Amino acid sequence: MSKLIISVSGLRGIVGETLTPEVACRFVASYSAALPPGPIVVGRDGRTTGPMLAGAIMSALNACGRDVIDAGVAATPTIGVLVRERSAAGAVQISASHNPPPYNGIKLFGSSGRVLDAESGAKIRDGYFEGQAAWCAYDKIGETTADSDPHAAHLDKVLATIDVDLVRGKAFSVLIDSNHGAGGLLGKRLLEVLGCDVEAVGAEPTGLFAHVPEPTAENLTGIASRVADGSCAVGFCQDPDADRLALIDEMGRYIGEEATLALCVTRAMMVGRTGGPIVINGATSSMSAMVAKQHGVETLRSAVGEANVADMMIANEAAYGGEGNGGPIDPDVGYVRDSFVGMAQVLDLMARTGKPLSQLADELPKMAIHKDKAEIDVEELPAIFKRLQEHFHDADAQTGDGLRLQWGDSWLLVRGSNTEPIVRMIAEAETQAKAKSLCDAAAGLLNA
Repeated sequence: MSKLIISVSGLRGIVGETLTPEVACRFVASYSAALPPGPIVVGRDGRTTGPMLAGAIMSALNACGRDVIDAGVAATPTIGVLVRERSAAGAVQISASHNPPPYNGIKLFGSSGRVLDAESGAKIRDGYFEGQAAWCAYDKIGETTADSDPHAAHLDKVLATIDVDLVRGKAFSVLIDSNHGAGGLLGKRLLEVLGCDVEAVGAEPTGLFAHVPEPTAENLTGIASRVADGSCAVGFCQDPDADRLALIDEMGRYIGEEATLALCVTRAMMVGRTGGPIVINGATSSMSAMVAKQHGVETLRSAVGEANVADMMIANEAAYGGEGNGGPIDPDVGYVRDSFVGMAQVLDLMARTGKPLSQLADELPKMAIHKDKAEIDVEELPAIFKRLQEHFHDADAQTGDGLRLQWGDSWLLVRGSNTEPIVRMIAEAETQAKAKSLCDAAAGLLNA
């Protein structure tokens, strides 16, 4: 039986094993007890177990005296916008992101429409373990109301960030692969509003994934062929809850997720979003930082995790941010990774420059990432980090989220997993060989 993964941002597990209706109800009861007064938004991705969990969760929140706004199937960034638009106390998004079909999960939002920060999330996690709940009397039970159009406000906010008429005038032919997750509902609507000729693949949110749900190159070979064969200008590929976006160019070449953020940063700099720093996490490619530097904009790096990026963006009044897993974060829309922001702004970049996606991608700074992992006892990490710092004494060392070593535009991140007894090693350099050599050197020092 797999382990239920509980973190400061929510939980994730296999339905019927570690994630049961009872677990979900107790978890959201702890969440409700920690929130200020007000309704709570509940949404879900397209997974087949979503309706069952949504029913249990909405009933539990009603039993805590909460009114519930039922958003139905909606993307994770849409839920963030809806919290603010409906003046809600928070939101529960039911999704396991890119995990396989047996999984589902719960992601928690605060009243500001962003994923809970670490401190707030830790209190709810601890409350769950302590059995905290605030069940109410029969005459205080809350009510559930379905939202008539949960996507409209998000659509408007995304459109407000671009030159809609310019994009419409290009009449781009595009393919969107939502893989039967939550992204097809707003994704197709957005692209049609932008005047695109849309081929929508997997738009129905059935949860019956047509391919492995994480939008990586090996999982998108069939989609890449369809983009090229269909003479599309771009292929947009979402994960199940649509907070991540991978790109395929007009030749059917997988551009990937790291390039999504770098292209969005390129476009942000082009339109003058230079009044503050950008924020990326410690495992994100330096491509975005190099683009920002060309425009005199500072890049700050947070600990890995969307909540950490959002925290640093808010604290430093960042102009833009995101994570290299295909998740741009535009503060004009919300502090949530957003595939719809990515789609609209990449199309805007193509329209402004008149360049095809392949050329725009080729013009990005060239960097290569290599990833590795090894089994290790977490108690050994301090000694390992000390050995690494002594060996790589010429690097700029940062701690707090594992150990991050920086040499110019090259870097090595070594950090313990939050969910497994392993250490992850991620390196980026000018060539794949150099990136791999950094990981290999780190691996050789693990048990020195």
